[in-house]
Amino acid sequence: MSAKNALFLITAAVVLAVSIVVALTIGQYEITLGDLYDLIGGEAKDSERAHAVKIVLEEIRLPRVLCAAAIGAALAVGGALFQGIFVNPLVSPGILGSLNGAGFGAALAMVLGFSIFGVQLFAFAFSLAAVIFAILIAKIYGSGEKVLTLILGGVISSALFAALLSLMKYVADPYDALPSIVYWLMGSMSFATSDHLIFVTPIMAIAIVISLLFSKRLDLMTLGEEDAKTLGLNVPVTRLTIIALAAALAALSVMICGVIGWVGLVAPHIARFICGANHFALILASALIGALFLLYTDTLSRSLFTAEVPLGILISFVGIPVFIFALSHAKRRANA
Repeated sequence: MSAKNALFLITAAVVLAVSIVVALTIGQYEITLGDLYDLIGGEAKDSERAHAVKIVLEEIRLPRVLCAAAIGAALAVGGALFQGIFVNPLVSPGILGSLNGAGFGAALAMVLGFSIFGVQLFAFAFSLAAVIFAILIAKIYGSGEKVLTLILGGVISSALFAALLSLMKYVADPYDALPSIVYWLMGSMSFATSDHLIFVTPIMAIAIVISLLFSKRLDLMTLGEEDAKTLGLNVPVTRLTIIALAAALAALSVMICGVIGWVGLVAPHIARFICGANHFALILASALIGALFLLYTDTLSRSLFTAEVPLGILISFVGIPVFIFALSHAKRRANA
């Protein structure tokens, strides 16, 4: 790793740590840095206020802030993995139908009247099911170029689960289930809980670490399938492993917060401009940029107005200009 990349990663990690602390103080209930210091040090003088601050932080704000950073990192790394395996910078985590699969799973659970746990479990299961279906379609009916057949399998899977999602909207109770489905599809970090922080985010961290272990193999995959085989790489196993990692990261993310777009597309682009094509640095940079991106957007969503703005709406408004800026920057570099 170059000194430039190392410096950027260290700087981004410090900025992320500071941003997390600042985000904990922002919200409808005002919490100061002094409150945080007193709470951590056990020196709170106003016991009633200290109790309120502790409840807000432990039950609401801390799980939400940390989950936002973890989900942003997971979506960004998933996007970087998919872009690497398909050798296409325009690929996002939903390429194999995982987002539509998650949407259908959540909608089905809501129509059946399941609890929020059931909704999240169904979202996770059908997100993975959509990816598996895309891979099976590519394996059964594909021939020739494996990447192309996977993409076509993803198109079929996305279309199928999008149709099933529309069916769930059609049959849903318009006064109960349908509003819940629509809100969930808009995405929100308000679904995040301390249980997610304890049980789900460590799995995300493990998947990201495994992704780093496969970074050298991903570098070889970008050379082309034939060249990678010539260099001794087991291409089918590597491809399936990386797809499984990326799909798991996407599924875990949508399980917690609903459908969130742009992070998995924008963050790897920015990381690639800064760190280049080396996937070890690229994955780390994508994770940090994605964490910052979603953390800032979620902080805006819960603090701009009295009523929370759905995260999916706000992140589109933020992500589109950022992506346009990234494309213009890439064009200037190409013409330089």
